[in-house]
Amino acid sequence: MKKCVRKVLFPLAFLLFVAVANGQQKTYCNPINIDYGYTPIPNFSNWGRHRATADPVIVNYKGDYYLFSTNQWGYWWSPDLLNWNFVSKKFLRPWNEVLDGRKVYDELCAPAVGIMGDTMLVFGSTYTKNFSIWMSTNPKANEWKPLVDSFEIGGWDPAFFTDDNGKLYMYNGSSNRYPLYGIELNRQTAKPVGTRKEMYFLEDWRYGWQRFGEHMDNTFLDPFMEGAWMTKHNNKYYLQYGAPGTEFSGYADGVVVGESPLGPFTPQSDPLSIKLGGFVRGAGHGATFQDNDKAWWHVATTVISVKNTFERRIGIWPAGFDKDDVMWCNTSFGDYPHYLPGSVGKSKPAGYSPSRYFTGWMLLNYNKAVQVSSTLGGYLPNLAVDELAKTYWSAKSGNAGEWIQSDLGTVSTVNAVQVNYADQDVADDHLGKVNGQYHQYILWYSIDGKKWNVLVDKRKNQKDVPHDYVELDRPVQARFVRLENVHMPTGKFAISGFRIFGNGNGAKPAEVQDFVVLRTEKDKRSAFLKWRPSDDAFAYNIYYGPAPDKLYTCIMVHSNNEYWMKSMDSQKSYYFQIEAVNENGVSKRTAVKQVN
Repeated sequence: MKKCVRKVLFPLAFLLFVAVANGQQKTYCNPINIDYGYTPIPNFSNWGRHRATADPVIVNYKGDYYLFSTNQWGYWWSPDLLNWNFVSKKFLRPWNEVLDGRKVYDELCAPAVGIMGDTMLVFGSTYTKNFSIWMSTNPKANEWKPLVDSFEIGGWDPAFFTDDNGKLYMYNGSSNRYPLYGIELNRQTAKPVGTRKEMYFLEDWRYGWQRFGEHMDNTFLDPFMEGAWMTKHNNKYYLQYGAPGTEFSGYADGVVVGESPLGPFTPQSDPLSIKLGGFVRGAGHGATFQDNDKAWWHVATTVISVKNTFERRIGIWPAGFDKDDVMWCNTSFGDYPHYLPGSVGKSKPAGYSPSRYFTGWMLLNYNKAVQVSSTLGGYLPNLAVDELAKTYWSAKSGNAGEWIQSDLGTVSTVNAVQVNYADQDVADDHLGKVNGQYHQYILWYSIDGKKWNVLVDKRKNQKDVPHDYVELDRPVQARFVRLENVHMPTGKFAISGFRIFGNGNGAKPAEVQDFVVLRTEKDKRSAFLKWRPSDDAFAYNIYYGPAPDKLYTCIMVHSNNEYWMKSMDSQKSYYFQIEAVNENGVSKRTAVKQVN
């Protein structure tokens, strides 16, 4: 928007520059806001250049958090899980930069990262024998050297685990035909100790969530098992794995539990992490780690899969173990603002609790009225507020002055805003990691749509923020919020999610009525759920689990009053609750319902 136009829209007599986003944030919002690289695999970029990464590992090393993921030509470190610093590094030796006559793009595809004493280990997926295992005692300074120049057993989707007795193990596997494998390694030479053993293979005949397909219906492929990770707790070993397919909303991490690092293992029936509804979907192929207060967290891959199958992002959720040593990960409201580690008082409950990290700030503009400066083809305005990361609005250009405005419908309390950029007409030279690019914008707010104040001013921002999340120092009262483009790093000004959080200053929804669960007689993995539609709700959370006190899995359903569920263990009874959601809060949950 040119300056003369801006003066008409926002009369200078009414401008009030309010500093509301300069303090230290205590919250974050998924997907995490890192400078994702552009997929460096040309064969998967024929629908347009786009950002992508997956298969994340976070390890806590000397009090800082280190994040490695697929094909980023480097890694990140953070002191707080909010502010991430990128370290450029290609984990290749001169003799393996080209393999079989082709340039290597995926030297850290689904990387293994482990801690052995005071040393960090890193190794990328490979079936060759000439990839190095790298080691560092100062990864923040990018100081690395090979532990071994060639690793003779290799493996795809590897993971390292060091037991309390110092023994080192590796797990790997990525297949819809073969299981996960595990083996002990010599600490000095990384040579195998003994032979590789089978750990676990999928049982989709029993566990519905392991079925392949967007609707878990095994339409054309057997399910894939991948992404091993090991966690030890209370002298038990929790081997985690991703399934059944990275392109689906039901992408999840499962867990099997054993008494030794190499098994045998017994499955937990339900996924450890899964996110079937909402803006962020999928929670598979990840890793579990502890923060500096010893609280548990789980990081995993989330799904977009529009430009190609492997277009993905990263999410982080609270995790832990209950009194019976059942491992859980809490993805309820998992794409709404949550408190960061250290921001929640230690006096609060340490177990599974939706209220421990969730701020209670609600989404204020789901499918509300939208106005824009221009629209490119079928990338329509309301696609920016439909709670689907796969869809987006695009302006006709990436010029300064393009804008999108959301009407909250009523004057509301605004606590935070998330701006999710989409990749539309990204330049062809954006391949791999692109350093030095940045986004700049201004957020405005208004009570009446006439008098405008600055909410957030990022005209001087020099960071690449594809999923920028801003927590306000103090909340404001607003009905209208406008996002005005100042600078795009590449392509059109396109937004997949213009998400405004706070409280609508009204009544919470009433308790859901007539909740019915009909389990399929011929296939106990599935059930049909239905309830009376609520006039005062735009979404519903369905909680379920194998016991009344273990309803650890949550499904969010928008703008519907039924759900076809296919994720159950056919051999167990289940328990259900449902709650209604609107911009003012959450209803009381229904009584627990048992289904055999």
